[in-house]
Amino acid sequence: MTKDCDLWVFGYGSLMWRPGFDADEVCRAVLDGWHRDFCVYSRHWRGTPERPGLVLGLDEGGSCRGLAFRVCARRAGDVIEYLNERELVGYAYVARFLPIRCDDGRVVEAYTFVADTGHHHYAGQLPLERAAAIIMDAEGQGGLNRDYLINTIRQLESDGLAEAELHALLVEVERQTGIIEAGAGI
Repeated sequence: MTKDCDLWVFGYGSLMWRPGFDADEVCRAVLDGWHRDFCVYSRHWRGTPERPGLVLGLDEGGSCRGLAFRVCARRAGDVIEYLNERELVGYAYVARFLPIRCDDGRVVEAYTFVADTGHHHYAGQLPLERAAAIIMDAEGQGGLNRDYLINTIRQLESDGLAEAELHALLVEVERQTGIIEAGAGI
């Protein structure tokens, strides 16, 4: 990206509903070669060191539908600085420029964050039951890990980007919650 070009940012998780910056344009887009997954441990925002939660990351393979945000060139540096402070401190992400395809057919290079598979906060692809148990049990500075899952699903559905795998994870969280509540564990 040169300083004379607009910046595109690809959001696939909380950036979709809380980008934290003003965009000049927002559209739906697809990132090929990466998929959205609860593959990053959160030991602060959605969990604690003792009970880490899980947050979304982009893991290799498949494709991911999300939102693309265009920011004018004069504000691009400030937005990158903000995003790096927000996403790279304490989490297992690597910032990358990757090609995305907007729903109108444009292909642009977008700034986004992929999972760092070598980082100790990288959880990898966990079995559904294990991921649900972690999410169900975790809470951090940002609140319940379950709320993060629910907010993600709501945003995806409101943007016409429903994802069966995440919905299955929510169903499993609800199932496990029901089992605990039946035994008066909550």
